[in-house]
Amino acid sequence: MGVATTSRHPGGNCWPAHNCRAVASGSWLRSDGGVDMERFPAKPAARPPGHVGALAEEAAWGYLQRQGLQLVERNYRVRGGEIDIIARLPSGMLVFVEVRSRASAAYGGAGASVDARKRARILLAARHYLMRFPAEMACRFDVVAIEAGALRWIENAFDAGDG
Repeated sequence: MGVATTSRHPGGNCWPAHNCRAVASGSWLRSDGGVDMERFPAKPAARPPGHVGALAEEAAWGYLQRQGLQLVERNYRVRGGEIDIIARLPSGMLVFVEVRSRASAAYGGAGASVDARKRARILLAARHYLMRFPAEMACRFDVVAIEAGALRWIENAFDAGDG
């Protein structure tokens, strides 16, 4: 086995292999060759996968519950699709809810992130869910968008023809 050495990438800048000296003055490398750890921000505590999404779903469900919806099922998954929340309105209508969260409204925001591909996955899961019931049931597709701490409930966000 060879010993790790400093190599260069095509741009000509030094790529460190523990002891790279070709860095600008005042950089992260100390004069003694060590790394100045004070220049690196502390790494935030690790979060389990889906942590932010789970928090958003909890906030969304709390809001929907206060609006009178009754929980039928959460995180309904089938091969190729998922529905975050399935709820029932007081009228009996079934509501399939997609929850999206974004730190800001940049790039269209949370609501715009429910693109055609995502809608198709939601519709696939909804069709599968509805096949479990012999009676025809009225339903709709809503989105709860959470952006920069603000929650927006978009009723009838799309329909079965949008997939």
